[in-house]
Amino acid sequence: MGITQRGRRWLVPVTAVAVVAGVGALGPVVADASPKLPGISAQDLLANVQTAKVDGLSGTVRSSADLGLPALPGVEGGNQAMELLSGEHTARVAFATPDKARVSVLDRMAERVWTTDGKSAWAYDSSKREAVKLTLPARSAKPDKAAPRSYDPQAVAKQFLDAIDPTTKVAVSGTEKVAGRDAYKLRLTPKTDRTTVGSVTLAIDSKTWVPLEVTVMPRTGNDPAVQLGFSAVSFDVPAASTFSFTPPKGVKVTEEKVPATREHPVEPPKAVGPKGEKTPAQRGDKPVVIGQGWDSVVMVRGVKTTGNGPVDQLLANARTVEGPWGKGKILTSKMVTALITDDGRVFAGLVTADALQAAAAKAPR
Repeated sequence: MGITQRGRRWLVPVTAVAVVAGVGALGPVVADASPKLPGISAQDLLANVQTAKVDGLSGTVRSSADLGLPALPGVEGGNQAMELLSGEHTARVAFATPDKARVSVLDRMAERVWTTDGKSAWAYDSSKREAVKLTLPARSAKPDKAAPRSYDPQAVAKQFLDAIDPTTKVAVSGTEKVAGRDAYKLRLTPKTDRTTVGSVTLAIDSKTWVPLEVTVMPRTGNDPAVQLGFSAVSFDVPAASTFSFTPPKGVKVTEEKVPATREHPVEPPKAVGPKGEKTPAQRGDKPVVIGQGWDSVVMVRGVKTTGNGPVDQLLANARTVEGPWGKGKILTSKMVTALITDDGRVFAGLVTADALQAAAAKAPR
C-alpha cells in the first residue's frame, strides 16, 4: 500500500523546510561585527564545503520569502506549499547520519512534525489532530538511497554548488557571524542578464564548512527575495530519542507500510488535480529542463484550467502573448516568470520574460 494523499500533503512543507536546513539557514539573523578569519580563496572554500562531513546537527531555522507572487484567495491556511513561498516561517530541525531526521514546523497556533528514525516515519498535524505512521523497509547492504538526503546540509549544498558553471562569478565577499558562529561569505553572481537572480550569498561555517545561511537577491530591488538560516545551531549528534514520536492522546493515527521495492520510501508529494483528475506528474508527464545554468527553464505538459482554480486566478491578470511556441499568458514577478500556453504547457524559471519565451520556442511539443 503506498503513501496516501493525506500523508503526501503533510510532506510538502516539511520537505521544503528540510531543504532550507540543508542549504543552510538563515532567516532574519542579527549579525555581529565581522569576525577576523584567515584569508581563503573561493576555490579553497568551495573545496572545503564539498568535502565537509558532520555526523549530525540540530537547531532552529528561520526563513522569509518574497518572490513577488500575487496572493491567491483561499491559499492561506490551505496550501502549505504555497505558504512557504511567502512570509516568514520557523522550524526546529535535527538530523543524524545516515537516515535520521526531524522537522517541526511551527505555525501560529499549531505544529506540523515529520520525523524518521530509519525504521518508521511519522507525519503529524496538531491542528487536524491527525497523524500518519509509515513503516519503512529494512535497509539493504548497499548505500541507502532512501535516507533523507535533503536534510543533510552537505548534500543539499553540494547540489547547489555543483550548478556553478562559467556563467557564474564566484568570490569570497567577507565574513559574518551566523547563529553565534564565525562564517565566510561566498557570493555567486550570474554573469548573464537573462536571469532575475542578482546574487546568491552563502555563509559557510569556518570550522565545519557547513553552510549556515543563504540570501538570494533579485536583479532589481534592494530587499532579499529569500533569506534562510539558523538562528541557533549545534553540531552535536542529537540523541536517538529526538527522532521518536508518540502521538498525543486523542489523535487519529493512520498506519501504512512502504513496499521494499520502492527506491525512495518517502517520495515527494504529488498534488491532486481538480475533481480527482490526474496531475501531469501522475500521468507520467515528466518535467523537461530547457537550457543550462541560470538560464534554465522547466516545462511541464498537460496542465488544465478549470475556470476557478489557483491557476485561473493567476491568469486573470496575466497578459496574453504569442510566438513560435504558440499562444498563452505570461506571469512575471521580481523572481519568477511563468508562461501557460493554450495547449496546456507551463514554462517557469528564474529568468526574464524574453528569455522564457525564447526557451519555449526551443521546447518540444
